[in-house]
Amino acid sequence: MQSLTSLHSFGLSCTAQAFIRMNQPTDLHSSLNLKSSAFYILGEGSNTVFLEDYQGTVIRPAFMGVDLKHTDTHYLLKVGAGENWHQLVLWCMQNQIYGLENLALIPGSVGAAPIQNIGAYGVEIEQFIHQVDFYDLNKQCHKSLRRQSCEFAYRDSVFKNDLADKVVITSVTFAIPKIWQAVEHYGELRELSEPSAMDIFNKVIEVRQSKLPDPKKIGNAGSFFKNPIISLEQFHLLQKTWPSMPSYALDNIAKVKVPAAWLIDTLGFKGKKIGGIACHPNQPLVLTNDGSGTGEELLALARSIQSAVSKEFSIELENEVRLIGKNGPVVL
Repeated sequence: MQSLTSLHSFGLSCTAQAFIRMNQPTDLHSSLNLKSSAFYILGEGSNTVFLEDYQGTVIRPAFMGVDLKHTDTHYLLKVGAGENWHQLVLWCMQNQIYGLENLALIPGSVGAAPIQNIGAYGVEIEQFIHQVDFYDLNKQCHKSLRRQSCEFAYRDSVFKNDLADKVVITSVTFAIPKIWQAVEHYGELRELSEPSAMDIFNKVIEVRQSKLPDPKKIGNAGSFFKNPIISLEQFHLLQKTWPSMPSYALDNIAKVKVPAAWLIDTLGFKGKKIGGIACHPNQPLVLTNDGSGTGEELLALARSIQSAVSKEFSIELENEVRLIGKNGPVVL
């Protein structure tokens, strides 16, 4: 048995049947005996919640290293999947490689970034991904996919769908343009005047630290729900009742993104608790664990929010966090 409490940032008390840490991609051959048993690939555990004791093996890839190459137009960074995401962003800033600053302080590992297609403040990681290297557990060989084949979408990728639980990401290669262009149109970044990359980096950190609870102090997995994408027609109908409802434009002009935090806050969930699980009083998109919470309480609060938003706005919230029960993923 392996305790998982300290291995996922939400910190629910639970265990796994076994735990394997892999320090080199060559260690992946030891996973072949898992083909007939349940297993779960875990990075830093910042986007996974274990709801109860997991009846399988948890594998943590800890492949490290940063390799920098150049083309005439781009920096090419090949980064081990086990590297910490924010530390990579910080390393880039220190080496005057700019572009990832909007994604500062996002918790988790580099290997998780393409799976989730992480994003913040108007930037999604897919625009910088050149190639994802991985180990195919079924075919027992190393493969790679270029960005165009990764099926990236909002908080989504082929690694969450067709390749889920079939591969282990070993490294990610990022192509970062040498000519930097500020992305400053989103949220609090609009307050900045002609910002440098470092200005954006510092502002993102300041805002995230002011809005989001530190998982080292109180258990949480960041944004629990995705921001829903709805039709422009539905949005205009909702605005008749809720004229202050905000939205963000998308490339698809027929749809808009609505902040889930606004929906949840409008319905009065800030600070609401079920047992040891709470909707954060400052950021309603974050659910927290005071240390005594259970998986059942988390599901109860999350489903209560989901149901209320559906009833009031006819919008179906989807969890961004991966929920894992005793036999694997759980549907909210």
